Amino acid sequence: MDRLREMEVFVAVADAGSLAKAAGRMRISPPAVTRAISALEERLGARLFNRTTRSLSLTEVGVRFLESARRLLGDIDAAEKQAVGETAAPQGHLTITASVTFGRTVLAAVVTEFLAAHPRITVSVLLLDRIANLVEEGIDVAVRIASLPDSSLVARRVGEVRRILVASPSYLERHGRPETPADLKLHAIIAFTSLMPNREWRHVDAGGGNHVSVQPRLEINDAGAAIGAAERGAGITIALSYMVAEHIHDGRLVPVLDAFSPPPVPVHLVYLPSRLIAPKVRAFIDFASPRLRETLSGLGIDARPAEAMS
Repeated sequence: MDRLREMEVFVAVADAGSLAKAAGRMRISPPAVTRAISALEERLGARLFNRTTRSLSLTEVGVRFLESARRLLGDIDAAEKQAVGETAAPQGHLTITASVTFGRTVLAAVVTEFLAAHPRITVSVLLLDRIANLVEEGIDVAVRIASLPDSSLVARRVGEVRRILVASPSYLERHGRPETPADLKLHAIIAFTSLMPNREWRHVDAGGGNHVSVQPRLEINDAGAAIGAAERGAGITIALSYMVAEHIHDGRLVPVLDAFSPPPVPVHLVYLPSRLIAPKVRAFIDFASPRLRETLSGLGIDARPAEAMS
């Protein structure tokens, strides 16, 4: 069995979590799967799986090799598609992930436009308030709202958003407007926990970065619920600018302490590196980037030119 076939079997076993299931998916016999894995491990001089009678899991070497194997097989697949004609319409299934609120507020409209422009592509959108692993969860493109650490992922910047404090006009009429970050201690705070870890609001003043500790009257782990409570006059909450743009535009919420807002947070589209990017991934990145940049800019955030980096 050739080396690429062994690699395909290895990826199939890792995905299925079982030698027998991988054999069924590949329509080969279980002994053939076992031989392929044994041959690959012998050639590499390392175990790729921990095997017991009831379970099978990747070793540390296996986890590292899986990422490389996926990338190599993806390159081969992309090369074959490219060989039959670069002008062929992108096709296949695309999996995209973003945070729940960003997906609802911004991404969903871009995806529906993309589907209309590319009838041969289907899309799964996973809205998750956690960082998804692109390799392990089979994700093609992710929206990341954060300063990215160095990694093997490729990122294209599509804009930035701000962390801001907001309250309803009725709340501010009753309790007054805070003038300095320290004044927050005198107000009812609705803490959206993802943006106010350790019950702190990090801000910027003339002296540089700083933070103020608060005692929230209400803590909520969902952005929409926290914003809704603020809109009903329950207190001051923190949000990302895209989450409350319409509320502010309509006068339902008002920014407070805007002069002390921390630096903007960049927004990136990230995807796995490959010498030949799959046409479906390239099509989405090229389609979504200018539209996301325009949308974020329209929310009052200055978007910088897109840039790719690894």
